[in-house]
Amino acid sequence: MTETRTADPETPAGDRGATRITERVVAKLAAQAAREVLRPGGAMPEATAVVSRSPGTDGTGGLAAVRVAVELGYPSDIGAQCGAVRRHVADRILELAGMEASYVTVAVERLRSAHFHGDVTGRVR
Repeated sequence: MTETRTADPETPAGDRGATRITERVVAKLAAQAAREVLRPGGAMPEATAVVSRSPGTDGTGGLAAVRVAVELGYPSDIGAQCGAVRRHVADRILELAGMEASYVTVAVERLRSAHFHGDVTGRVR
């Protein structure tokens, strides 16, 4: 039989320890948040993160810098899409990880167009 251990309710939260959120977790959250904004059909966004301050024992006060690489449809308003990704990623990281994004860089790695199929290169008219 196994014994279940529970936290002593008399011990303050700050004395029980803290959860550390790694850069890999923040990067996965950022990639998923970017995917929530973009239309289906493109490649899964890739993200990297640098955590400069972990959240405190109350789950707030963390700070991270994020870079998200995306594939966008063309023609489209690329600036508006990048702005929407930037805002949503910052909001979701704050909501899910308790971290503010000091900055969110959105890099457009590729544009996809209905005019091209496969590995065709050329100009869209």
